[in-house]
Amino acid sequence: MRKWWPLVAVCLGTFMFLLDTTVLSVALPDIGERLSTSLSALQWVANIYTLVLAVLMLTMGALVDRFGTRTVYVAGLMVFGIASLICGLAPNAGVLVTARAVQGIGGAAMAVTTFALIGAFYRGPDMGRAMGAFGAVTGLAAAVGPILGGILTQYLSWRAVFFLNIPLVAVTVALSLRVLAPGRQSAGTRIDLPGMITFALCAGSLTYAVTSAGEEGWTSPTVLSLLALTALALVVFARVELRSPAPLLDVRLFARASFSAVMMCVVASTAAFAALVYTSVWLQSGLGLGPVRAGLALMPLALASFATSLISGRRLHGKSPRAILATGLLLSGIGCALQSGLDTGSSAGSLAAGLAVTGVGVGLMGPTMGAAVFAALPPERGGMAAGAMTTFRQLGQTLAVAAFGILFQQSGTALPEALNQVLIAAAAAGIIGSVLACIFVPKPAAATASVPARRDLTGSR
Repeated sequence: MRKWWPLVAVCLGTFMFLLDTTVLSVALPDIGERLSTSLSALQWVANIYTLVLAVLMLTMGALVDRFGTRTVYVAGLMVFGIASLICGLAPNAGVLVTARAVQGIGGAAMAVTTFALIGAFYRGPDMGRAMGAFGAVTGLAAAVGPILGGILTQYLSWRAVFFLNIPLVAVTVALSLRVLAPGRQSAGTRIDLPGMITFALCAGSLTYAVTSAGEEGWTSPTVLSLLALTALALVVFARVELRSPAPLLDVRLFARASFSAVMMCVVASTAAFAALVYTSVWLQSGLGLGPVRAGLALMPLALASFATSLISGRRLHGKSPRAILATGLLLSGIGCALQSGLDTGSSAGSLAAGLAVTGVGVGLMGPTMGAAVFAALPPERGGMAAGAMTTFRQLGQTLAVAAFGILFQQSGTALPEALNQVLIAAAAAGIIGSVLACIFVPKPAAATASVPARRDLTGSR
């Protein structure tokens, strides 16, 4: 039993990191009401966290090489815990959004060290068991998140969603310091600060532009200025990375059609989860459900995803990622399409079948997404592939929430119609992603066998 304590420490942090996202989706309407917050501000409560994750994932990989896995993991836990306390005490939306940004810093540090820590302690059959347990924990976090968020919000307060993290952080930090080895450090590791700054500017201005477009319109001076800044920052970022001896992201990789297409598949895979933010708004503001009943209404997706990921991770291991990823994206899109068609007579049960189909798709995509990304590049670029995948996943979800917010706001007070537009857009994203996977995802014989080395899995070089 002693050898499994490091896995317990890693899984505790991962559970908390993922739970914080799924729990919040149910709590957002109550946050908006209690803090008298607009929909655009609520978007930032969700978006700022994933945006910071996207911006810092690649940079944190370099910090892991510089300071060691345990140091970065424990530091991330402590930052996450302090930020959670501030979130729970936030008197207004501005403080909450700021604290969520800090929480994202801690979350990025936790996320990039996960696989490296597992790889440091387990080999052979033990690695398979460890990854199986890790997959079950990630599925469990998705499954219990909506209902736990509903219970905490309805019977305590939305603030309890954040306060829950504090004892979890304390236990995880204490256990990590006791059972995790410090990890290898490299004082010569360079941090690409210009790349980090220009990428943050590009991603932040684009997200702000899309979010602002919902209220001000695409032709407003503010939005046009932000889009121009986005384009300028992107050009500068590309030039910086091309010249850097240790780039955050080798932009030459996007010359490969397979790599670019797989990154678009990663972005498409986030659409169904982004739509849940607005599904929760409709369930609570449109149907008048309490947070607990709203959380229960979302359970078909979580349970189907959990069950499918457990089965597919074991049964489909070693199979070509092309067909699995294409099927998962297609089912995710079909499920979103089945959820649409809502009207004033629709109930929470109208979503159940579509949510379950989407959940099956999500469960298929989860275990195979990494294999698809690694198949698009030579094995020696595994670290870069892992970093790009996590970055595009977080950035994709951030932009999807912002873009869906525009569709949702354009329909005024007609909530069923507004949600229908969001769900149709999410369905289109899934189906387009499925087509891209069918055409571009390679299927080499060693696609799923080429698991990156421990250092690569941090997303660093």
